[in-house]
Amino acid sequence: MMIRSIYRNYFKNNLFMKIILVFSVITIVTIITFSYLMFKFMSESAVQRQLDIQKRAIESVSNYIGGKYNSVQAMVRDIYRDSELASNTSYFLEHPYQDYVRYRLDRFYTENSSLTDTVIYFRNQVEDNPDIRSLMLYSADQQHLYAFGNDKQFKIIPTNAARSYVPDVMYQQDSANVAAANIWVRKAAGLPDTPMYSVRVPINNNQSLRNIGQLVVYFDTDKIWNSMAFYKQELKGSILVISANGDVLFDSSGTYYGRKYPYNEQLNSIYDSGVLGGKTIVTKLTQSQGGFTVLSAVPKQELADTYVGLRNTILTISIICIFFAIMIPSLFISNFAKRMYGIIRFTRKVRGGDLAARIADPREDELGQISRSFNEMLDELNQYIERVYKAEIKQQQTELVALQARINPHFLYNTLEVIRMRAISQGARDVGEMIYSLSVLFKSLVQQKKIYTLKDELEACRLYLELFRIRYKDRFNYKIVAAPALYGISVMKLWLQPIIENYIVHGIRTDRGDNCLTVRVQEEGDMLTAVVQDNGKGIDPGRLAEIRAALESQEEPGEMFGLRSVHSRLRFLYGPAYGIEIESRPEEGTTIVVRYPNREGADAEDV
Repeated sequence: MMIRSIYRNYFKNNLFMKIILVFSVITIVTIITFSYLMFKFMSESAVQRQLDIQKRAIESVSNYIGGKYNSVQAMVRDIYRDSELASNTSYFLEHPYQDYVRYRLDRFYTENSSLTDTVIYFRNQVEDNPDIRSLMLYSADQQHLYAFGNDKQFKIIPTNAARSYVPDVMYQQDSANVAAANIWVRKAAGLPDTPMYSVRVPINNNQSLRNIGQLVVYFDTDKIWNSMAFYKQELKGSILVISANGDVLFDSSGTYYGRKYPYNEQLNSIYDSGVLGGKTIVTKLTQSQGGFTVLSAVPKQELADTYVGLRNTILTISIICIFFAIMIPSLFISNFAKRMYGIIRFTRKVRGGDLAARIADPREDELGQISRSFNEMLDELNQYIERVYKAEIKQQQTELVALQARINPHFLYNTLEVIRMRAISQGARDVGEMIYSLSVLFKSLVQQKKIYTLKDELEACRLYLELFRIRYKDRFNYKIVAAPALYGISVMKLWLQPIIENYIVHGIRTDRGDNCLTVRVQEEGDMLTAVVQDNGKGIDPGRLAEIRAALESQEEPGEMFGLRSVHSRLRFLYGPAYGIEIESRPEEGTTIVVRYPNREGADAEDV
């Protein structure tokens, strides 16, 4: 009942409240949906970005350890490639060290050549690689351990099976792999209890291919940090290196180092990435040759923490957007409704007979236009009688002017003809010719033809120029060039004559006898081009700039009225591609180009 009452009182007959309600619902649903989708996309992107960082970190670690594994393999390959070094190393592992020393001396004196010393070779390897903590050669026949420390000391350690577990350890791990540092080997070699991992490579006799020992290299585990230093600040969870038998060789969190990884069996069921124990996202990279696995383990909660700030930011922005998206349109609509109710009250007042009422709304929007329309309508109603009276008077005046305009101008032609005949009778034939040209020109200008052609315009120009040719006799000449095929084109009246008149008034030099004006009309595509060229006074550059600027200004009576009239009419009727262009040089002459549309039936005959 309450909802129905609220609807009836506030929404049923209130269009603006309905608009606000619908707009608010749409806005809230849209912003919430958009925020959810944006949060989902950005959170997934943040998680994926973090997982990519983790993956790049484990790739870097894998490449680092793989590089160490390959370097140990390269040591053994270099031995096999050098036959003398291989023979020397085989003798070193198959005989006591004293016999090896005598063997080298005998070979040196017998062959008179310098043989590569196995001890020096491996000592150089330790010196060249600062990450090596210890390099050990194990002799299976002699059960001795030859150790090269990073302090450049060489030790011979007896490891008889009756007194040491080292032979058993070496026998069990005779394959090449990366493994944890064996506690018995470390004790036998006197190595400190610091994090290390080992790389083992079996050594065979290069002739009999019988296994004669192993090369065991211990690397500093802490140097693995250097391989992922670039990602250290952004890493989440922990990075682990696990051997083939499940021993943890490296743990960035320090939790599992030196122990068996408790989830090793579950890890075998994960190919590349997955969820371990339902709470940890795992990304792994297995190095099959070295027999080790690099693992990134990130708890889901720790990944979720990466976008907590993003979630709070999106939530805050969404609430602010909802608030402003509802409040601002609501205020606008409320103001709009207030103005609308004012117009409704005004119409009721006018309907009651108050024609002096006015709406005070100076705004330029739709309601402001409606208000001004009402005010203008009332002004027209109040001034109706006066406006009708003035309209009737104006109508009478217009009819009178039209009546006067229809008076046949034949009396002017007859008067000019009487004057011409009088001039001829008095022997002034040139004056008669001038009066005749003026009469024909005047008749062509006042005559209302339905179609005014280029031929008519050129004839008017010829008549006008003929007046001044007669006046100046041999000091002035003109030429009009146009193809007869262009004569029938419909053109605007007086689009060339004012330009010619401009030359007569301003350009002709009466002190010269070679004044010449050329009018050339030609067709250029869809354009009719008239070039009016003279050899008159020309125009100074400053004055020419003023004329060009004046052509583009608003048309006003007075100076340059003829040129401006032609230019503005062409621009107004046909567009900016048409009009007048002026080029001039002082004392050389002026060239005016007029561009007119060359199309059938150009309707400009009485413009």
